[in-house]
Order: sequence, then structure tokens, then C-alpha cells
Amino acid sequence: MNIIEELKFRNLLYATTDEALEKKLEEDKVTFYLGADPTADSLHIGHLVPYIVARHLASKGHHPILLIGGGTGLIGDPSGKKEERQLLDEPLVKKNVEAMTKQVKNILPTATIVNNYDWLKPYNLLDFLREIGKHFGLNAMLAKDSVKSRLESGISFTEFTYQIIQSLDFLKLYQNNQCTMQIGGQDQWGNITAGLELIRKVEGSEAKAYGLVIPLLTKADGSKFGKTESGTIWLDPKRTSPYTFYQYWINLEDAEALTRLRQFTMLSVSEIQAVEQAMEETPHLRHAQKAIAEELTTLIHGKQALEQVINITEALFHNDVNKLSIHEIEMGFEGVNRYELDADISIIDALIRLKLASSKREARTFVQQNAVAVNGDKVTDLEFVIKKSAALHNAYTILKRGKKLYGVIKHN
Repeated sequence: MNIIEELKFRNLLYATTDEALEKKLEEDKVTFYLGADPTADSLHIGHLVPYIVARHLASKGHHPILLIGGGTGLIGDPSGKKEERQLLDEPLVKKNVEAMTKQVKNILPTATIVNNYDWLKPYNLLDFLREIGKHFGLNAMLAKDSVKSRLESGISFTEFTYQIIQSLDFLKLYQNNQCTMQIGGQDQWGNITAGLELIRKVEGSEAKAYGLVIPLLTKADGSKFGKTESGTIWLDPKRTSPYTFYQYWINLEDAEALTRLRQFTMLSVSEIQAVEQAMEETPHLRHAQKAIAEELTTLIHGKQALEQVINITEALFHNDVNKLSIHEIEMGFEGVNRYELDADISIIDALIRLKLASSKREARTFVQQNAVAVNGDKVTDLEFVIKKSAALHNAYTILKRGKKLYGVIKHN
């Protein structure tokens, strides 16, 4: 199975700009690039797919270039947007570039990383218009989907010129890095083909370059992939903890997990088929979910983070929270109701403060029904008092009501 066939098997290929690309990728080692604009200080899981495709290409000996859009990030890509992006200032873009570069080095350690700010900044307006702008026809630019979809709601000249600037990126990498292929999501088709056209016009009709386009991922309900009810799943552990990241994949429905298994892991075709078979036989063991969660958590956050996440998962499942380190407590209970305390507090008042009970009467009922645990131990005494001296690591007391509801007291 060659790389194009494998990408089709994984549902990671939407289209290529030239049928000759399949043969090219079999016979030669190709330098290719993918781009990311630093519109935030972190990527999220919706951004991951092109990087996974790049990893597959790199595993076949092809060389990736990651282009961080320090220049295009100051402009704004109209693709997929209904209205103008808010322009970012240079210091913020620079900060985002540094953060994203660090993340991508973990995902694509063999990639050459470039910043298009380096060649866009020196251009003056007249040179840009004479050397680059003259190659772009207005009719062709207006026909691009990213522009057509915005004509009714409005598009500024700034965002209108984005396709020219991205085309210049491809040209510069073709000239300076022998880069002959760009990969991107299907919403980037117009920008990619514009770049190919610019290369032919500048370098001559014999110049060969290619585009490989990846399907845009959506969830089963058609909504945007990477978003949850609680928000975006970021790659930055300060935005989304490794535990929350891991749990996102573990909690996928079986059908989606089987789809994502092909798209997001580096497992071989035979390994994927083995997991799919196991899911048919024992779906309750969540083989696909575990395979994705473990591989991606290791890729994004490292082996140590995966070990901590599994410790947290096992501790919560077996109600052994007293075995967790202070860092694991902070990670595992991120986002649950929390109350900071300087003094002792009764179990009844604690349940109310943590919104695990709506009234003292309800709180007493939960305690009497053996439905409340403190630091993993059941509490049935209505007079029970929570004290800092009994806190885990002299800092946290974890309350559990029922099977899944938690609250945390932080002792000051």
C-alpha cells in the first residue's frame, strides 16, 4: 500500500491537484509544507489532522516544512469565516509564533520550521505589486470559494489579498527550499492552486509542484470537530489539562472512535484492523478509544503525562484518590466545583458549598444513604468535620457524591 492508498484508507485524502503526484511520492523523496497562522497561542485538536498527515508522509521519507504565518497572521485568512478577523498586533503574533513553534516541534520533530514574516516584511508595496500582484487576475481571485462566500457579507482588501500572500509563500519555498508540495485542509484548495499557478508563471510552465488536500473533519452531527460543550480541546496543557485531553478521546462514541482511530493514529493498517476486530468482540473494553487516547496523549504531552493520566483514571475508577500526587489531584479535578477554606467545615456545609447538595436536608439524606465519600472513604456520620490536618498533601479534600459527582476543598 503506497502513501496515497494509505491516506485514502484512513479517510485523510480529499483530492490532489495532479494525478502524477501518486507516482512522484513513490519514486522520489518530496519536500512539502503545511502552514499555520498564529491566531492563538496554542493549536487545538481540530488543527491536528494536517500534522498527522505530515507524520505519515515523513514516515515514508518525505521532508516536512512547517510554515508559521508570522506575516499572514497579521492579515487574516478569510477561509471558513463569515466576517473579518480581528487584526492582531505584532507583539501578540510574535508571542503566538513562539508558542506554536514549540508545540509543533513535538509533533513533527524532523520538520524544518520557517516564518513567512521573514520574507514578507522586507517587501515594499510597489515591489510587491510589480513582482507578484501582476500575476493575479481579478476574475480568478473572485472565483475562489474563500472569497465568493464572503462577497455578500463583505470582505476587506486586506483579507482579499491573503491568497496572493500565501501563494508567495509557496513560491519562496519552491525557490529556496526545493519544496514541491503543499498540504492543507480542503478549505485551502483555492489558496493552494493559486500558489501552483504563481510558481508556473514565475518559474515557467515546466515547473512542477503539487497540492494534497485533506477532508475537513466534522462530528457525527455535522458540527465542527474539536469543539465540546465545555469548549475547545487545546494542545497547551495550561488551556486543557492532559487528563481532560485524554478523557476527550476515551469518551468518544464507538463509531466515531473507529473513524478517528484511522485518522489520528500512526498504527499500521494491520494494527488498526486488529483493534477494529477487538471492538466487534468486546466493545465495552473501549479498545479504539484507549489506543487513540494513549497515542495522542503521549504525542502531545509526553509519556510521563500519560502515566499521570492513567493513574488519575485508575484512582477515580477504584475510588483511591488518596493515592494521587498533588499534581495529579490538580490535573484530575480541574474544572470541578472548588471551595477554598481557612477553617474546619462540617460535611453538611461542605456538600452545599460545593453544590453537591441543594439544602441541608438533602445533604443529610445523601450522607445517611451512604452516598458521600471524603478522600475515598465513605462518610455516614452527620457530625463529620472536614479538617486541614486530614487533607491530602495537607492541601486538598476531595468529596464525592454518588458515582460521578465531585467537589474539591482547597485548604489555605
